[in-house]
Amino acid sequence: MRHVIVILALLATAWLTACGQEPQLTPLPPGATVLAFGDSVTFGTGAAPGEDWPRALALKTGWEVINAGVPGDTAEAGKSRLQALLDQHQPALVIIEIGGNDFLRRRPERAVKEDLRHLLRTVRQNGAQAVLVAVPELSLLNLVIGKGDAPLYQELSEEEAVPVIDQVFSEILSQPELRADQIHPNAEGYRRMASGIYDHLKQAGAL
Repeated sequence: MRHVIVILALLATAWLTACGQEPQLTPLPPGATVLAFGDSVTFGTGAAPGEDWPRALALKTGWEVINAGVPGDTAEAGKSRLQALLDQHQPALVIIEIGGNDFLRRRPERAVKEDLRHLLRTVRQNGAQAVLVAVPELSLLNLVIGKGDAPLYQELSEEEAVPVIDQVFSEILSQPELRADQIHPNAEGYRRMASGIYDHLKQAGAL
């Protein structure tokens, strides 16, 4: 039955996107399993244990949010570990926050985009909904933040009809008081990140 609901939701999001509206999600009840898939920013580097954004999001939503963040992970490498996580947890929703390390390694954006597309399609093929967290473009030379989100996240949102949580991570990193370093939020930054993700998910219909 869950697969039928997800298929109907995917058809609806495709129709909404074609009409110029933001893709929508099927609402998730309290206790639903959500997988937060990402790198050190999902893991919570820069804050104490338990101060990561997946934990803060779980407290705000009542969902069981599984923190599957791995420091140093890339969209390319992430493809090899996603399926096992989906099999183990069988989430209703997967929030994907990854790509920053690919940018730091100067991988071509086209390659990063296709790796992210692969992750999105793997999630959906397993009967779960997917959401992207947009990651800002980073400078390898200076480790400074670029002028906002990398465009490929919005492109993927439109091409794959998935919601994108934009201008949240990049906005936090633009404020020194919310950063532990140039590329990681601090505890308050992660709380703000969870709030921003929550607001976007609510607008997308997940809450």
